[in-house]
Amino acid sequence: MSALLDDLIAAAADPLGASLVVERLRGAGQPVSPRIDHDPLLARAVIALADASRSLTEAVVRTPHLLVVVDHLVERDKAELVLDANDAVTGLEDRVSPADALRRWERREYLRIALRDLLGLTDLAGVGRELAALADACLDASLRVADPQTPMAVIAMGKLGGEELNYASDVDVLFVHDGDEFAAAKAARRLIAMMSEPTAEGIVFRTDADLRPDGKAGPLSRTVNAYADYYGGRALTWERQALLKARFVTGDAELAQRWFSAIDAELWGRPRPADAVRDIRAHKVRAEQHLAREGLSEREVKRGRGGIRDVEMAVQILQFVHGGGDPAIRSRTTLVALEQLARRGYIDEADAEHLSVAYRYLRTVEHRLQLEREQQVYALPAEQAALDRLARVMGYRDRDDRGALEQFLDSHHRHQDSVRSIFERLFFRPLLEALSGRSPWQPERLEGELAALGFQDLVATRAAVEELTAGASRHAVQLRLLFPQLLEWLSAAPNPDLGLLQLRTVLDGPARAMTVMPLLRQHRHVAEALCTVLASSKVAGQGLRRNPEAVRDLLDLELLARPRTRDELRHDARTELEDIAGGQDIAVHDTARPERLRRFTDRERTRIVLRHLLTDRAAMRTDEYVGVAGELSDLADVVVDTLLWARRPAVPFAVIAMGKHGGRELAFSSDLDVIFVHDGEQPDGEAVAQAVLREIGGPSEANRSWEIDARLRPEGNQGVLARSLGSYRRYYADWAQTWERQALIKARCCAGDPALGAAFEALRDEVTFGRPLTGEERAELQHIKRRVETERVRGTDDRTLHLKLGPGGMVDVEFTVQLLQLAHGHADPSLRSANTMAALAALVDAGHVEAEDAAALRASYRFCDLVRNALYLRSASKRDVLPTDAQQRRDLDRILELDDAVATYRSVAEPAREVVQRLFYDRGSI
Repeated sequence: MSALLDDLIAAAADPLGASLVVERLRGAGQPVSPRIDHDPLLARAVIALADASRSLTEAVVRTPHLLVVVDHLVERDKAELVLDANDAVTGLEDRVSPADALRRWERREYLRIALRDLLGLTDLAGVGRELAALADACLDASLRVADPQTPMAVIAMGKLGGEELNYASDVDVLFVHDGDEFAAAKAARRLIAMMSEPTAEGIVFRTDADLRPDGKAGPLSRTVNAYADYYGGRALTWERQALLKARFVTGDAELAQRWFSAIDAELWGRPRPADAVRDIRAHKVRAEQHLAREGLSEREVKRGRGGIRDVEMAVQILQFVHGGGDPAIRSRTTLVALEQLARRGYIDEADAEHLSVAYRYLRTVEHRLQLEREQQVYALPAEQAALDRLARVMGYRDRDDRGALEQFLDSHHRHQDSVRSIFERLFFRPLLEALSGRSPWQPERLEGELAALGFQDLVATRAAVEELTAGASRHAVQLRLLFPQLLEWLSAAPNPDLGLLQLRTVLDGPARAMTVMPLLRQHRHVAEALCTVLASSKVAGQGLRRNPEAVRDLLDLELLARPRTRDELRHDARTELEDIAGGQDIAVHDTARPERLRRFTDRERTRIVLRHLLTDRAAMRTDEYVGVAGELSDLADVVVDTLLWARRPAVPFAVIAMGKHGGRELAFSSDLDVIFVHDGEQPDGEAVAQAVLREIGGPSEANRSWEIDARLRPEGNQGVLARSLGSYRRYYADWAQTWERQALIKARCCAGDPALGAAFEALRDEVTFGRPLTGEERAELQHIKRRVETERVRGTDDRTLHLKLGPGGMVDVEFTVQLLQLAHGHADPSLRSANTMAALAALVDAGHVEAEDAAALRASYRFCDLVRNALYLRSASKRDVLPTDAQQRRDLDRILELDDAVATYRSVAEPAREVVQRLFYDRGSI
């Protein structure tokens, strides 16, 4: 034996078996014996066959002449194969039937393909394609022998249609004819018999037409019209799905073309039944349950968990749902279809690559299982020895640290897990079900559909749709598929026109589209939630345009519903600023810091907007609902605190929140009212205060985290920006007016030096609650309130609809609570809360306000706060007055899920005003 053969046998999966095969062939004569020791290609071919296929090995031992194919290991053209197959069945020797002749020829070509595979001369796709071409040629020859007396065509289905046959595949076909049904059926039976019935030479290919309409109970062949009637009416979902693989093989090409025209109209031209996706899923689940009962879920590579069928079903369900609107994803071949789906954006490119690699691996395992004895085997062997042999045939060899079988099983399970994970995400994607019942995109009907769905500005909205769906880009194609459902969701939201126009801006540009489109395509609840928020809020649309990555927050609505803690916000804010420092001193990065703070603030405000809009409106109107005020206040505190942390002031410095900010009652439209206190040299404190105003409330929107206002400081705009604690003490002792004492109720340290902040809060208690309210001071506050009611409402506004300044509005409630705090807070520290609702609850507990009166004040205050936020979110501008425009009122009602927001306001404001009249204006009730 030559050194070449010695080396090949030593490296074989089964060296002993390979050695025995070589010895048997040595005595076989021509053409093997003279060459096997010296022809590297022949030697490799023999060893490869000995390892991989007992049946083919026996065939070449019995008929060594078969090995002449070693000299012709190239891919053959289908047309060439067809000619050879027909020559085989026409130039017959005596007593050789056409079926035997075809089998002999097919056997030689089958061996050629197997050797190309085993020697690495073609890849998995090539094997499937070449086997399909071989089957096509055999069908062509069989049809010629069957000699139909009527026009007839053979349509490939299944693996044959996809040109991805395996070594033991059935050949699935349909027959279509034009003319005499009896003659067509007779020819179809003859063809199947020639292909499938055993002869002395074996069978050519197992062939059946069981995928035809009505299965085995239906006629073997039908006319084009009969097929169209069936698939347009009685066909089950799986039968329509099977048409994805249909391909013309042989026969009357013109007849086949008419058949495809009719079938394509049924397959792609009609909307899917609403339950089509559910049917496909149920069919898959039933198949898996049957497999589980047989105990094969983990062992079977075809139908088992993470197996071949998982990949194929994931691909086919995406084609089935989206292919009607996108012809570019209709390939019959699984691997090609995967590439198309990834290119067009229906599947993540990384997922497509994982599936492609795993599919090639799993199909290769399937090929090795079946090639051993040319039988339909799909399960890994249960016996250890057979499994170890399979591992070695797959190319694994023992290593010092791990055996071949362990390596193979690790790889196998890894591919299974990867496929199953991706399959479950794709196959059970909720949006598929919604889209399956949709008609294909029809631009010519767009304006009528927009009008029917309640869109108002048909010119602007049509232009938006056309802009988004124009062209052949994958995003445009996907949007054409998604838009019928998106428009329906938008139509159910408060302002469909606003939502559609904002969708255009959120998807404007490649970067935004690449971030948002996969989420819309893959997650129904994300797409529906996005439509809701865009059609409810201009603020949401602007925020998502600046922060398209925030759409990811819609993936987990339960997580979105949980307000973030101050610690979480602080960590993220500081990380944002640390990133710009790159390990250097954060304090020196003055130029980049404002923009980074703005980015952080904008992103978090957008998240709060989304959470607010997607929270149940019924919950918002309950006493337990806290609202967004606390979240916004936490965010504002963290932004200011992070700035001071980054700047590292040279002197002890604290920021005191005032007004809504101090009371932790911020609305989406609120400014930050602040004053500054320091314990150092005045220029140092003044410099820090100026930096806070400049870097948080910068001159441009690009650098502004929040509108910030320091006018509540002593002497207002005329006073210094920052004062020492002693300076504040002297001012409040000598110059403070009653309104300033009232304003200090809201004072709260929000950032900076904790000790200095606590000292200021102690001063606040001393100034505000150190003595009871005098009668003159009560009268002064009542006078101020009357002036507010008469002078601060604009002449064009309806005072009775003013949420802030109107009767029973927010200022009514705040003045009433604060007056009672000033009246009783000197004797009861529990009444000193900066938060209006907390102070009101404390006044009830202390017996200064009846529970019924407090309920009236609370209901009005919370409703006004809710409506002010809704008005701002809708328009992105500060609105304190309920709208009088009918369309704006309808939008507001839909946002709040109310029948009539104005009527609801009156129902809560009037009782509140009655309480204010008694408790605030009637001195005797205090």
